[in-house]
Formats: sequence, C-alpha cells, structure tokens
Amino acid sequence: MEQPYQPVRKLFFGRDDAESDFADGLLRDGFQSTYASEAVLTGRKSLVVGRKGSGKSAICAHLAGGGYPGRTVLITPDDAAGDEIRRFELQGLTADTAKSMIWRYVFAVHAAQYVMQHVDTHKKWRAPASVRALKDFLQANDESDDGRLTDRLRRGSRLLQSATLSVKMFGFEAIVSGGGEPGAGGGSEGARATRQLDALEAGVRAAFEDLGCVAAREKPFLILVDQLEQVWQGDSDSHALVTGLLLGAKHVVAAYGHAVRCVLFVRADIYDALNFADGDKFRSDEVRITWSPDALRALARARAGLSLERPISDDELWDGVFPRRVSGEWTPKYLVRRSLARPRDIIQFLTLCRDAADRSGHPTIHEDDVVEATEQFSRWKLDDLAKEYNVGFPFLRPVFAQFENAGYAVDRGDFTARFDAIRDALHERYPAYTEQLTAASVVDALYGIGFLGVRRGGGIVYAGDSQWPVQPYEDDLRIHPCFRPALGCRAPTMAGDGAVQAGRGYPEPVVGAAVGAHDHAAFLRKVSPTDAGFRADRHVRLLEETASSLSRLQRQLVRSGLPAAPRSEVQEDIDLLNEQIAVLPLPGSGLTSGMVEDLIGEVTERLILSHVRLNDLGLGDEPVARRLADEARALRRALGGAVGGGGGSDSSG
Repeated sequence: MEQPYQPVRKLFFGRDDAESDFADGLLRDGFQSTYASEAVLTGRKSLVVGRKGSGKSAICAHLAGGGYPGRTVLITPDDAAGDEIRRFELQGLTADTAKSMIWRYVFAVHAAQYVMQHVDTHKKWRAPASVRALKDFLQANDESDDGRLTDRLRRGSRLLQSATLSVKMFGFEAIVSGGGEPGAGGGSEGARATRQLDALEAGVRAAFEDLGCVAAREKPFLILVDQLEQVWQGDSDSHALVTGLLLGAKHVVAAYGHAVRCVLFVRADIYDALNFADGDKFRSDEVRITWSPDALRALARARAGLSLERPISDDELWDGVFPRRVSGEWTPKYLVRRSLARPRDIIQFLTLCRDAADRSGHPTIHEDDVVEATEQFSRWKLDDLAKEYNVGFPFLRPVFAQFENAGYAVDRGDFTARFDAIRDALHERYPAYTEQLTAASVVDALYGIGFLGVRRGGGIVYAGDSQWPVQPYEDDLRIHPCFRPALGCRAPTMAGDGAVQAGRGYPEPVVGAAVGAHDHAAFLRKVSPTDAGFRADRHVRLLEETASSLSRLQRQLVRSGLPAAPRSEVQEDIDLLNEQIAVLPLPGSGLTSGMVEDLIGEVTERLILSHVRLNDLGLGDEPVARRLADEARALRRALGGAVGGGGGSDSSG
C-alpha cells in the first residue's frame, strides 16, 4: 500500500544565524545569490549595509567558507576587542582618525601574514629582501601567527602609542624616530604613529610588488569584517570605532592596490547613525541588501528542496507541502506581508509552520498550522524589534503597550493622547531623553523602524516604500501586519465597546508591507530631530563628553614621560575635576544645563592652566601637555554647539 505524502518530518529551513546555517550545509549548498553578494564577489562593492537578519552575515560566511576563489580572513570583534579600540587614542588626532590607525595596523599585519603564506605556497627559491624584512617585522613585534584580535589590538595600541613599532628593517628608521624635527611632521603621538604606519604599509606593499601580487590577475587577498553590532553601544566612542573602521578600510585600496580588498558588513541602523565629514566618499562602495518577494520564495524553495533531498517546484511547495491559501490570501504573499521581508524572518516563519504541523501530526502543513505559527511569529518579532533598536530607542516596550487590544488603524491624535498619559512616567524612567521624548518624535521613530505605516497616495506605505518620514499633517497611521497578532489588533479601529468605529472599517489598500533596505535611522537622520536615534539631552551629552575627556587625559598621563612632580600636579587636577562631576545631581534629579556649562568652564580653565604650567617647565612638547590643550579646545567647541570627532585635534600641534 502506497504511503501518504508526508514531507513535514524532513522539512528543515535553517537556523537563526549564518554560522550555524553554514555548519548545517544549507548556506553552503543553498546559498541564494543576490545583487549584493555578486557586487561584493566581483569587487564592485565593499560596504554591505542591511538590517538585522537581512543576510549580511550569510554573504560574509559564504565568502569566508569557500565562496570566494582566493584567500580570505574574517575579523569579528567581540566586547574585549571593542574595549581595546575604544581606549585607543593618539594625541594630535581626532577620535575617528585615531581609531582608523589601529584598524590600519590590524589590516597591515593580516596583509603581511598573507605575504608569508603566499611565499610558502608559490615560491621555492630565496624570498626577496622585502619579504625577508616583512618576516623580521612580524617576529620582532610578536605577530608571527594569527592569534586573537584582542591581543593584536593590545599590541598595536602599545606599539603605536609608545613609538616603539619595529620598522627599521624597511629602511624608514630615521623618519620614524624623527620626533619633533622641522619637517618631520611634529612630535605628537599622531604624527609619529602615522609615520610608523606609512613605513609598515610601504614595506608590505614592496613585498607585494616584488612577488608580483599587485600586477597579477590572481584574486586579491580579501579581509572581511562582520558583527560590528557586538561592539556598538551608540555612544561617541562607538561612532569613532565604526567610522575609523570605514576610513581604515578605504585606506587599504590606496595602500595595497589590487593585492588586498577589505569588505565591511554593517547593520543599517549603525551605518545610518554615523555622521562624519567623509561620509559621502563611501557612496560608490555601498550596497544595500534588498529582498523581493520572488527572491524570498526562491529561498524557501531552495531550502525545502535541500531538506527533502530533491528539487521541488513552486506549485508543489505552495499547493502541496503548504496550503495554497491562508485566510483567503496566497500563502507566499501571506507570509511575506506579515514579515519584514528578510531571510531570517522567512526562515523562522516557515520553521514555526513546520513545527505546528508536526505537533499536530499533520503529514503536510495545514492552514490552521500557518495561523497558529502567525501568532507565535508576531510575538517573536515584536520582542526582536525592541531588542534590535534598544540602543537608539530604549523606550519601545512601554510604547508598544499603548497599542495593545486596540485597532491597527491608529489616529495620530488618539496616540498623542495615550502617549501624554505615560509621558511623565517615561521621562522619569528615561531622564536623559526628556527633551526629545515627545509624541511626534516617537511617531517618527516607530515609522523609521517599520512598526508603523501611514496612509499616503491612496494606500498604506511603510518605511522603505518612500523616502519621506511621516509628515506632521498625516494622521492616519497603521500598525505593520507583522505585529498586529502580538498586540491583539484584529480590526482597523475599535470603539470603547469593541465595535468597529463608523467610517473606519474600510479595507486596507497596501502599497507595500515590506520594510526595505532604506529604512530605520536613515529617515530620522536626514529629516527628523531624533537624529538616528533618541540622543540624550544636550546637557547630559556635554557631561558625558567632559567625563570622557578626563578619562582620555588620565590614560595619556599614565603612559606619559613626565617627571614625578608635574605628573602628580596634573593627576591632582584630574582627580579634583572628577570629584566635581561626581557631586552633580543625576539626570532627572536636578541636573541643569547651567550646572553643566559652569562645570565645563571650570574644566577648560584648569586644563589650560595645567598646559601653561607644563609649558613653563619646558615640557610643552610632551604629548600629555598637548592633550591638555586639545581637550580644552574640544570641550569649548562642544559647549558652543560644534559637532566633530572629539577626543583631540586633527592638527599635530
């Protein structure tokens, strides 16, 4: 007797992360090529931007796991590595530029190690002098093996900050040790570190040229950097860390030509939050990941076929394994419209459908299995949305609660009334954001992250469908279909007795329910005062910058060469200023702009006096003396409203 068709038990759509997917073989055997992946593979693009779950790490894992026909190295900074980069600074350079230097060091070491591997693989005769010099450099600086990224960053920081990087074998020793001679670029830490890195990169480039790598047609060495969200905290140090990475990666092309490429994978909300002078220079390198409904269906079909161990057609998948329709809607359209159009969403949604059918003992997936999965999936996505944007929008969970058990058609006036009822409680819970936590700004944020849509042009548009945020005159808002089941929003709008309000029970014309690649903070950064996330109130930011300034000075002092007496005097000044910060009220407990401005005035005055005192002692060229003046100038600019990299000056003196 022929057994009934029972594919459910064998169906497997994948894991939640690219690394596990690759280990299971689905990403390796069922990788879905996209415009973004092809652009990276061919070298047209080097900056991949996408929302969480959009497939950035899948492209990265595919390239690192054999999808790229050349050598690769994967760099994924963790918390410890992030702390090392945050602490790295160079007197005389802005924070962005200083962070780019430590990234350049990491890239140079990996490039040097690639040269050694290249020689071992292709050269049987005596290596050129440049290659032998590079080997000596790696051994002299304890960089002979891959090691941990944190250890490499720690070594690089120590060497660059102390001017002890061993580069003499490249013939640049006189230039590197030139100190403050005229024409040598000054004696700042930044100037010395720049000369050292230039020498190192010139040595690596010379080795590439002697080996023929620059002119060769072979694939360049590919450096991949992923999972920056692990080190992103939304503060100025995080901005400098990522901006420095962008600058360092851009420099790779100038430093090594065809021999080395660097590809970065950056989450959209992180990239869109950056604001730096050279941001326009990355436009041609950037590619945003987008997924069409057809591409997502192809992804589902490919993974179903791999798990069933045979090709499967669209008709068989959506009118055999799955029901053809769910709630009167074609099943693929039903699934995509109730997700945020990302591979991870679709994989999770399909898996929930499969699990529901398996629990019920169904041989194939039934309509009620999909409906059951929809409820769970919606709860997951609402929770994930709050976690995804917790750094920029920490207030999301209590705001989401205002939409529960109401209609999914939201009148702006009604929402404003509900928000006003909890505004004081939000301000008490998030005292650093009181200036920006308003109903209008929250609507902008909810639209930007894809939670709300707006009626416009005869339909409902969501983030990604339009380049404009919600306009002040647009009052008809809609909760995205993905989140409605979790919130209990079953009908357009409900009156107090649970009946649909008159005139608001019309069907919903949808322009698009998918949240595209150009969503999130990009809207907020360009148009909205929320500036890519809810920034803390100005006086809170100024206080944080003052504390950071003193921390940078403390680190500079620790590694300075000051004699004991003047070192002690500077330390006393820093301790006194830290004590003044410690006794200020907390945000929301009486801290005012006037208090912070008075404190900054005291800090800048004391830093300048300390600088003058060291200068009178003949110690004005010490990096810590220069740092005192740098930090005083930076705080004055911040107090005046200037926006910049912070953490020092971009001049060398």
